[in-house]
Amino acid sequence: MPDPILITGCSTGIGRATAARLAKSGHTVYATARKVEALAGLEGCRTLALDVTSEASMQAAVDAIVAEHGAVGALVNNAGYSQSGAIETVELDAVRRQFETNVFGLVRMSQLVLPSMRERGAGRIVNISSMGANFVFPGGGVYHATKYAVNAISDAMRFEVKGFGVDVVIVEPGLIKTEFADAATASLTAHSEGGPYDHFNGYVGRMTAGAYDSAMIKVVGGGPDRVAKAIEKAITARNPRLRYRVTPSASLGVPFQSLVPDRVWDAMLARSYPRPR
Repeated sequence: MPDPILITGCSTGIGRATAARLAKSGHTVYATARKVEALAGLEGCRTLALDVTSEASMQAAVDAIVAEHGAVGALVNNAGYSQSGAIETVELDAVRRQFETNVFGLVRMSQLVLPSMRERGAGRIVNISSMGANFVFPGGGVYHATKYAVNAISDAMRFEVKGFGVDVVIVEPGLIKTEFADAATASLTAHSEGGPYDHFNGYVGRMTAGAYDSAMIKVVGGGPDRVAKAIEKAITARNPRLRYRVTPSASLGVPFQSLVPDRVWDAMLARSYPRPR
């Protein structure tokens, strides 16, 4: 059993559901968030403050677990968020913050847990990516770029650490009903200052909110516990799959898009999104 399990970003959504599920299964779970009070009510979990944009915070959390257990058994890099907006309208500081959380924090957490995993000769790193690491929707370029980066880093690291007994697994959720859409649409308000992208950004916001509020999400998507179940498999399976795609929107959408030529894909998007002009 790969205990203890350290999970980032447990205040809401996928992280919280995963921490609760694994604790209920009897694992030693360290649920973390920037503000530890946000973890109230997570039964059976140990809680720690952990900000993946702070070196001191990340180091302190890992050190505390290693001091008590000798190593982190499994790391779930879940912390992340979405923002939307035409590329020209997204402030560069906002782009940097997105990469700091979604990519650089994931890399640094992996670097911090790997020494004890290598020493023990066992460990598992589960990186939460997205179906959006395989194709891009207009208005989501920055977020999609972070998830492309997560997949690239995970694919390289999987080869690099396998010889030390450490597995790296990618989980790619599709449409999941969480606070994800709220963050994405809130960023659009921040980016809206009048100009040639106003209509486009407004449409992206409405379409994003609609996708997560529609009845179709019950068919092609699901709730955070569906992802938590896949993460549990990724951690506990003797020989985990390299990728777990969760919900039909991911398991069907990714292969479909890979078969569509770029110009055809653009033409399909043009039927759904207004082209800024």
